[in-house]
Amino acid sequence: MFRRFAIIFGLISLAPALPAAQTQVQNGLIISVRDQKLMLLQNGGKVATYPVSTSKFGLGDFLGRMTTPLGYLTVAQKIGDNAPVGAVFHNRRFTGEILTPNAPGRDPVITRIIWLRGLEAQNALAFHRCIYIHGTPEEKTIGRPASYGCIRMKSSDIAALYTQVPLGAIVQIIPDRLPKVRNAPPARSSNTMTVQVEKSKAQEQLASASTSGSLTVEQMRMAGALAAERLKNHARKAPPVLNKGTAMVQNNPRA
Repeated sequence: MFRRFAIIFGLISLAPALPAAQTQVQNGLIISVRDQKLMLLQNGGKVATYPVSTSKFGLGDFLGRMTTPLGYLTVAQKIGDNAPVGAVFHNRRFTGEILTPNAPGRDPVITRIIWLRGLEAQNALAFHRCIYIHGTPEEKTIGRPASYGCIRMKSSDIAALYTQVPLGAIVQIIPDRLPKVRNAPPARSSNTMTVQVEKSKAQEQLASASTSGSLTVEQMRMAGALAAERLKNHARKAPPVLNKGTAMVQNNPRA
């Protein structure tokens, strides 16, 4: 009887951990070993997908082996903020050398470094083993397992990814294919927001000038432009007017 209760208690204590292990990343990265691709997620939506290269020595987290660990990790450090694309790093320091894609005879870490720290027992050595997401000049090998344990990317891709992944972001490395998720909604254009801010400022200036009773030539031009825009918006919202002799046509899918 005591043994039965012990087993039940053990299962209950493990229950909260089971969903966490199966939870898909909502904000962060998912790396598929099978697809050799990396997906950037924000609020559960796909922002971008990039080809990568994982280890040619297989999977795991062992000292002395150049394998790619699986499971949940986190972005522990980011290195290379202002380095040029193609910058060569040795011991995480910019050497001053810059390489072009597929430079012959060279295979260093280049462009950017995203250093990962393991969050599980199966990847607890990742930080100590210097498992990075980084750029490589060997871009012709991207898309198939070819690294020495790290996640390799093209220089242009890692430079773009680097700016979108904050410290502490979750990184999940999975052996299977990437999950199918919806695309993230497009970010609102900064140009549109700037125009709206400038328009509101112009309206405030016109209102204050009208109160004082004096308008400059430029303010009168702004007033005319705003009035024309209001008329256009009103015309778009107004229902169409049919002439008396015009027959109304029903919606027809063949029309």
